[in-house]
Amino acid sequence: MNPLAKIGHYTLGFLTHTGRLCVFMAQAVLAMCQPPFYFRLIGQQILRIGYFSLPVVALTSFFTGGVLALQIYYGGNEFNSETIVASIVALGITRELGPVLGGLMVAGRVSSAIAAEIGTMRVTEQIDALTTLSTNPFKYLVAPRLLAAILCLPVLVLLADIIGVMGGFIVGTQTLDFNAATYIQRTIDFLEFDDINSGLIKSAVFGFIIAIMGCYNGYYSAGGAQGVGRATTNAVVSASILILSANYIMTSLFFSS
Repeated sequence: MNPLAKIGHYTLGFLTHTGRLCVFMAQAVLAMCQPPFYFRLIGQQILRIGYFSLPVVALTSFFTGGVLALQIYYGGNEFNSETIVASIVALGITRELGPVLGGLMVAGRVSSAIAAEIGTMRVTEQIDALTTLSTNPFKYLVAPRLLAAILCLPVLVLLADIIGVMGGFIVGTQTLDFNAATYIQRTIDFLEFDDINSGLIKSAVFGFIIAIMGCYNGYYSAGGAQGVGRATTNAVVSASILILSANYIMTSLFFSS
């Protein structure tokens, strides 16, 4: 029961998992960049990660844009600053809320599914069977999901930006009685390419995080059904925390000047 022994135990465990994750990431990136490429598997993962995630991302961004317009209007009404609603909705959606909320929603849906699928293959020894058949598990399982996530997240976030701004526009014109032409003009005046570009770069990084955490936790799962459940939970939690941490770092880098 020595407290120092407990601290050392947890520290060594953390360092072990960190080192194993770094090695796993290096192997995954190497497998993703080198042939052969399983294009059929990549296409399947694009459908699962991108196309099937579109409804939940679209609904989230639409209502987020609408709520953001309402909150800015009611908050700014006290200072006669209702005119900034359009600009702040556009900047908030494209810079932060679109990439972050889209990444979190996809993490909850996709990262858990990847961890459960690969974890089930691990506990049923299907991954060992792939190795026996001279098939690299990283090429067959990890690389297609990694490529699909990196490609799909920017597209999803771009659509989320459009739908989120549209949600703010609908609420602003239909509920808050803004002039539609004026609202659109203020959005165009304040929105710059760098704002959209920064969100797309963030989303590509988030896609990498989502896929790598799902694959990592599933690949190293053990202990039968309970192990798969733990891997699924760990994948979602770790992906969400890393998304928020990476968002802070990238925001500091993009907008520090």
